[in-house]
Amino acid sequence: MAESSLHLLYFAWLRERVGLGAEDVAVPPGVATVADLIAWLRRRGPGYEAAFGTTAPVRCAVNQEFATPDAAIAAGDEIAFFPPVTGG
Repeated sequence: MAESSLHLLYFAWLRERVGLGAEDVAVPPGVATVADLIAWLRRRGPGYEAAFGTTAPVRCAVNQEFATPDAAIAAGDEIAFFPPVTGG
């Protein structure tokens, strides 16, 4: 199975810890859910570990729809990560 490309968005303190507001990533086979993606992201470096080390306070949207950790993801999806309360 080939790698899947995803567009990731990071908001608020997640953006600060990761050091990016957005990025396109090619994820390896086996990354099929939001939880799989978070586990894979944690292994990408210290900033990602700081952002995703505790997943409880992180919310997610897949293609602009709120999603749970078991939500399926596919090539071309936009995945947004944000804290439960994002101020304006």
